[in-house]
Amino acid sequence: MNRRTFLASSIAMAFGLSSCGGSSTNNNDGGENPPNSDKFSKPLRIPEEYTGRIVADQTVYDLNLQTGTTKFLDNLDTPTWGVNGSYLGPTLRLKNGSKVKINYTNNLGEDTTMHGHGMHVPAKMDGGTHQVIADGTTWTSSYTVNQHACTNWYHPHLMGKTAEHVMNGLAGLIILDDDKSEALDLPKRYGVDDIPLVIQDRSFNADGSFNYNPSRREIMQGWKGDTFMVNGVINPYIDVEAKQIRFRILNGSNSRIYTFAFESGRAFKQIATDNSFLESPVALTELVLSPAERAEFVVDFTQDMGTSEIFKDKASGNDLFKVNINKTAQQTTQVPTSLVSLDKLNPQDSVNTRSFSLEGRQGRLTINGASMQMDVINETVPLNAIEIWEVTNKMGMDHNFHIHATHFQLLERNGNAGAVSDNEKGYKDTVYIPPNQSVKFIVQMTDYKDSTGPYMYHCHILEHEDAGMMGQFIVI
Repeated sequence: MNRRTFLASSIAMAFGLSSCGGSSTNNNDGGENPPNSDKFSKPLRIPEEYTGRIVADQTVYDLNLQTGTTKFLDNLDTPTWGVNGSYLGPTLRLKNGSKVKINYTNNLGEDTTMHGHGMHVPAKMDGGTHQVIADGTTWTSSYTVNQHACTNWYHPHLMGKTAEHVMNGLAGLIILDDDKSEALDLPKRYGVDDIPLVIQDRSFNADGSFNYNPSRREIMQGWKGDTFMVNGVINPYIDVEAKQIRFRILNGSNSRIYTFAFESGRAFKQIATDNSFLESPVALTELVLSPAERAEFVVDFTQDMGTSEIFKDKASGNDLFKVNINKTAQQTTQVPTSLVSLDKLNPQDSVNTRSFSLEGRQGRLTINGASMQMDVINETVPLNAIEIWEVTNKMGMDHNFHIHATHFQLLERNGNAGAVSDNEKGYKDTVYIPPNQSVKFIVQMTDYKDSTGPYMYHCHILEHEDAGMMGQFIVI
């Protein structure tokens, strides 16, 4: 079964870009109702776009990890965590080739870490389980940006606590630009025709606090909430121009797999996956994303002035947000038929194949029979070696697989190269693996080696990661 066919019958996927940092207000209860809508009563919040400050030859980003309260529900305050605000954080804007310095100051009252998910950085700048930020201290990730234009994100990665810390609200997007992305005729006005979306699911107690206390069963199956949020807003609407609109989606949920689609069945063009543009746009009517996967797509509303669309999760049947096409286009764009040319690794150049088996029983989750241990290095990978990794989900439940340090290119699903759909053929760092299925990808570790500083690989269903489905590798 190819992935495009699988999408239509697959699991649910939640989608929400959370509310903002910086100067943005912390209340989510403002805004007038859009025309003919009672349900979609609150405007979509757009996280602050944070371009940093220039100090000598570096771009510096100062991020404060803090506690606060956020009003998701009418007349109730929810205790939350956020970055430069009460919930979620600003969108960091980086340029390929620039030197950056990201200062994370922890004012949460407990330890955490902050990982640059999808970022190609030295191991000691990765923000994984070993780079703990003690309460009251600042940790700095400093590096030169060296990767293609893409949409990445930052989130905690504390051993055994990742799910809880992300649930509390620590997450934000990282948008990378390069010369090729800036030259393409695509929507580029952040928050106007280039819309960031972090999709999440949550559950609430009667007092407004998050209800997150997963049972053993929920840990094994992945915890799922009963309320969907986009950028930290429940049932938001957004007013857009009658033109091509670009959406950047992050599945920011702990475990939910979404099948995104417009209620009308409207087609859209996917232009990018986790770590790169696709070589050419791919026309779709629905899109499956597992936790931590990202996608960019463009919808053409040019002829739709005065109408509305509902964006939803077909897997659960829940609506996510409403798009009102009610503004005159101030700029026009036309998605090119060709986007970029990707350098592709040749499987014949592979010098090694590694196999990873995702398994578990009685609340213990493993990769190749081992649960994560901080002092154990599971794999040693030579720098610049081209390798093939095969990952098999041997359980009757969903998993995915994320690798730090670099990106990969999918070769096969279930032993079939033809089962890799066109919209998966960009560079990726996270891949969905349905129950009892497998994937094979080709990968190369470049630029950074460190015999003592490990990177992680793991299932990005966060309860699974915290329950041990994670390993470590060093690059030598």
